[in-house]
Amino acid sequence: MKLFFTSFSLVFFLFIACKPSQKSSISTVEGKQENREVDLKVRSANQAPKNIIIMIGDGMGLTQTTAAMYVNGNKIAFERFPVVGLHKSYSSDNLVTDSAAGATAFSCGKKTYNGAIGVDSDTVACPTLLENAAALGMPTGLIATSTIVHATPAAFFGHEALRSSYENIALQLADSKVDFFVGGGKKFFDQRESDQRNLINEMEAKGRQVDDYFETPFEQVDIDPLQQFGYFTANDDPLPVAQGRNYLIPATEKALQYLDKRDVADDGFFLMIEGSQIDWGGHANLSEYIISETIEFSNAVDKVLDFAEADEETLVIITADHETGGYAIGYGSKQDSIIGAFTSDYHTGTMIPVYAYGPGSEDFSGIYENTAIYDKLVQYVKSSASRKN
Repeated sequence: MKLFFTSFSLVFFLFIACKPSQKSSISTVEGKQENREVDLKVRSANQAPKNIIIMIGDGMGLTQTTAAMYVNGNKIAFERFPVVGLHKSYSSDNLVTDSAAGATAFSCGKKTYNGAIGVDSDTVACPTLLENAAALGMPTGLIATSTIVHATPAAFFGHEALRSSYENIALQLADSKVDFFVGGGKKFFDQRESDQRNLINEMEAKGRQVDDYFETPFEQVDIDPLQQFGYFTANDDPLPVAQGRNYLIPATEKALQYLDKRDVADDGFFLMIEGSQIDWGGHANLSEYIISETIEFSNAVDKVLDFAEADEETLVIITADHETGGYAIGYGSKQDSIIGAFTSDYHTGTMIPVYAYGPGSEDFSGIYENTAIYDKLVQYVKSSASRKN
């Protein structure tokens, strides 16, 4: 009998703990304010968001966020999310996905082979979330702490059988309807090996404002929301944040301002932000690298959540394509001193957390395929752009 009540109590606790946030019956003034905040976080399913923001911490599993939380004074932006789910990250040809197939699952809703960018397992191009949004007149944006033609950002506008086709991907970005982009990889646009084209000049000739790290520091760039915008943060890969890279936070803030102003039709916007180098820290088996990149990504998440709270019409999704390194926090670790352990210098096949905030967030609880993130978001994109009709 004692065992029965103990088991029942545990099940009841887990049931209560895992339920989505609901409006409290607290009647104090403080409680009423708390009620309002909870209501803003979790909206009813029939209220579609206007703006869609997906943030991808490449290689960011649960241990990566845990280690960053402890080092960051036992707090992290992911604690602000009222809805948490898990996605199954495997690709069509391997239980361990790569970033290309993982991002394509988010962008196209297709399980594809490792190395594929915006194509299905038969190499057929699939329309992406960003392309759907642009076709409906929504302003769109991409930010990455890698090159802008790297696997994750590329999967939202590009269609290539091989992720390493960087110059072909650059061509597609130059011809795309991406309104705002920030990332490295300038050399793939103006120092090309496959041809003599200068894609930066071509983009400027089409009316896009293009700046780079050599000419103007990002924080000093004056961005005109009437023009498409692009900024190159490095000729090749950007530096790690620990070595001086500092554009993710200001780029996030400027992207939100730019896209909001560019949305003159009030149809909403689509924005993808990637913390790319969390993954690189995992490949290198370096705890300090992982933690510093995850903390910076968390700070960018805070900026996005601040916008979403004030806006009240923005859905924010935070996830990762996969975990990298088989990262663990070792015995003897302290909050300011993580002893990291690794089982691999590549990706692993564990399920990945999904954090959701804003109208529609309740649809992201539970366990589901990574492609379900696309399935849910594409309906919001379509309903957002048509909500006034």
